[in-house]
Amino acid sequence: MHDLAVTRSLVIPASELSERFSRSSGPGGQGVNTADSRVELSWDIAGSAVLTEAMRARMLFNLDARITDGVLTIACQEHRNQLANRRTARARLVELVALAAAPPARERRATRPTRGSKERRLAEKKRRGETKRGRSGDWS
Repeated sequence: MHDLAVTRSLVIPASELSERFSRSSGPGGQGVNTADSRVELSWDIAGSAVLTEAMRARMLFNLDARITDGVLTIACQEHRNQLANRRTARARLVELVALAAAPPARERRATRPTRGSKERRLAEKKRRGETKRGRSGDWS
């Protein structure tokens, strides 16, 4: 297992990841009964040594619905072989963690419309009104 690079500043060491394998459900013929192709990839966010306290709190908050006892688990069984499922699970983990670790966007600062934009808006309203007034003529 290799370390997972999530962002430039966040790399999850392989020692903090754990994988479990089990039999996959669904189609696959005889192979589905014998091969342990389903992968569960787990990472203990609460006990991770690579996270700052601020990042840990943000991730625990953002991933609240997906975490059990501080551990994030990704299950993958969409491929018929274990290696492909391992790759997919790792890619999903990286994507999820990157989204959850991102700092919140800056709040928008309220601004007032410029004089030009007000004038353009009012001129457009006048033009629309003229167009509509032109339609209401007597057509008999």
